[in-house]
Amino acid sequence: MSGRVIRIERISSRSGVVEEPSVTSKGYQLADPAHGKHKHHADNATYAKTLDEAAVLLERGFSLRMSAKGKPASLIAPKSLRIVRARRLPADKRKLFGHCASIQPVAVSDAN
Repeated sequence: MSGRVIRIERISSRSGVVEEPSVTSKGYQLADPAHGKHKHHADNATYAKTLDEAAVLLERGFSLRMSAKGKPASLIAPKSLRIVRARRLPADKRKLFGHCASIQPVAVSDAN
């Protein structure tokens, strides 16, 4: 699927909370499935600077660390995540609606 990633969300969040990808000073924290049962260890973390980079890793099977206000961060498997991408309108539609309508958040795909 193409388009800039505008959001990565958990399909079924923990009760009563909105979870978002955790951002550290190094970027979004992901876990490589190659590390097996040790993938959750901080020294095995992989970082992505942008949501687009994180989405590429999710599509390769990496897990994403997500958090919610007042809750500890959790490592979420890619099958439990949804990638939301912006979809560019065709050129003829942009002319009708102007530059402000050139991107719409409508393309959604599951990470795996």
